[in-house]
Amino acid sequence: MKIKICIVIFVLVLSTFMFASCQSTQPDENPGDANSVPQTQNAPENQEQHITETPEENTETNDASGAVTKMLYQGHASFRITAKNGTIIYIDPSEGTGYDVPADIILVTHQHDDHNKVKLVTKKDDCTLITHKEALESGVHNTFSVKGIEIEAVEAYNSNHTVKNSVGYIITVDGIKIYHLGDTSKTAQMETLKDKAIDYALLPCDGVYNMNTTEAAECAKIIGAKINIPIHTEVGKLFNRKIAESFDNPNRLIVEAGEEIILTK
Repeated sequence: MKIKICIVIFVLVLSTFMFASCQSTQPDENPGDANSVPQTQNAPENQEQHITETPEENTETNDASGAVTKMLYQGHASFRITAKNGTIIYIDPSEGTGYDVPADIILVTHQHDDHNKVKLVTKKDDCTLITHKEALESGVHNTFSVKGIEIEAVEAYNSNHTVKNSVGYIITVDGIKIYHLGDTSKTAQMETLKDKAIDYALLPCDGVYNMNTTEAAECAKIIGAKINIPIHTEVGKLFNRKIAESFDNPNRLIVEAGEEIILTK
């Protein structure tokens, strides 16, 4: 009897030992010691990859330094344009404020008092002044290149302004073309300007010394600029919004006197 009991005990001890030995050889599914190395798993092929990208610079508006091309509407027919490199151009200085920034170039379309108050402008020592006299020298509409700014004189005339004493200007700044019509009505040359791919046209529309808003809209359609801005909206006033709003054009941009906008290509 004692022998049988011993055999049973022996079998039980042996079984327990073998079971424990078998368990110790299984891999630890949750390794927790300091020397364990986590397994690297590859993401499924269809899993979306999230990559942070830096947006590209808008080269049409600003360069690497963040500079922009700007245009200040001073009122009536007066503008100040600032190139990316800081070159300053005034057109028909007369009305409003903002003449304290020293000028590199001053353009005057004709000699009426509401367009030619050049004395208002602070000037650099090497400032270039172009009036209708220089623009029409030798009896032709001339072109100029000043400090990287391209300037082309074009026709401007109506019953109040003669073609020999008035011009408009197409100014190319940082690749952007701005057409200041001066004081004018529809001209024969406008038919040829669509090929120039003008970006901004500044159209007079007071209906007294210039065309009214209806004719200005017709001219805008002929010229084909990307953006059309009504100016010279009322004689003796900086700006008349009601008249500007009557200028009917799908590419119209109304700019208030004293407002500065960023120009884009």
